[in-house]
Amino acid sequence: MAYDRTAMLKLLRPAVTRIMTPLGKALVRRGIGPNVVTAIGTLGTVVSALLFFPLGQLAWGSLAITVFVLFDLLDGVVARLGGGGGSTWGAFLDSTLDRVADAAIFSGLILYFVLRDDVLMVAVTLFCLVAGALVSYAKARAEGLGLTCDVGLAERPERLVVALVAACLSGLGVPYILPVGMWVLAVASAVTVVQRVVHVHRQTRKR
Repeated sequence: MAYDRTAMLKLLRPAVTRIMTPLGKALVRRGIGPNVVTAIGTLGTVVSALLFFPLGQLAWGSLAITVFVLFDLLDGVVARLGGGGGSTWGAFLDSTLDRVADAAIFSGLILYFVLRDDVLMVAVTLFCLVAGALVSYAKARAEGLGLTCDVGLAERPERLVVALVAACLSGLGVPYILPVGMWVLAVASAVTVVQRVVHVHRQTRKR
């Protein structure tokens, strides 16, 4: 499990932990560790995104992905309950598979727009995918250099919330909400990249 969660996840963690503790205990009793939980969550997210979104099942896809995204919190519960895997390897695996899950979600949305010949939204959603990867890379690279990079308007939880809520509401028939959500996310992600670059630059000037 990655221990450097964002503020949003830290805020939700106590309530989610209480809800998921019984399930976590059941998994530990069966010898299932947090790394397995992480892998299952990622696999479920990838399959749901690439199956439901291209078919236009945006609401069902968003709900299924939300369930599997919660595995990102469940793995931490399992680790704390003694399931093993709460290690450097677990942190690396969790962060790496997060990138896989994010790529699948936005790839599914890109395919949705491709199949509807919406070239503009294909480009906007592709930008969201690339910018999101840059947001995560900037933080990882900065921390690898011994710097901090916990700043930004749109970190991973915020990006997922915007994308999944917009997709779900679109699937329920709310007009224009998905394009609006992608445009908002594109701008927010670009701003976050700039914020992190500036933040790191300021730290390096002080050294």
